[in-house]
Amino acid sequence: MATVPGVLVHLCGREEWSRARDLGGIDPEPPGSEFIHLSTPEQVHLPANRLFRGRDDLVLLHIDPALLDSPVRWEPGVATDPDAMLFPHLYGRLPVSAVVGVTAYSPGPDGTFGPVSGAAT
Repeated sequence: MATVPGVLVHLCGREEWSRARDLGGIDPEPPGSEFIHLSTPEQVHLPANRLFRGRDDLVLLHIDPALLDSPVRWEPGVATDPDAMLFPHLYGRLPVSAVVGVTAYSPGPDGTFGPVSGAAT
């Protein structure tokens, strides 16, 4: 990716975010994984619908990439994603200090998620 967005997001449940605040960050899951899945705000609905359709306990962690200690690599998602779409993968821990905002991410009445704007509210 030529230009790094000003904000990346990580999708997780409220309980996971609560644990992360207590522990100072989020490590790749499951244990032994190499990276943490991130998205741009405009593409986060793709993994949300694939993995979390209908869940109403999700939050978006808005992340300042400049505050990350580990490398972010832009890599392909899955075959059903739009052609040439790359997703940011964080190869290391996501420190709580890099999270600059948290917003609820609720599905619509049909259980699906939509894209969001880049700014944390």
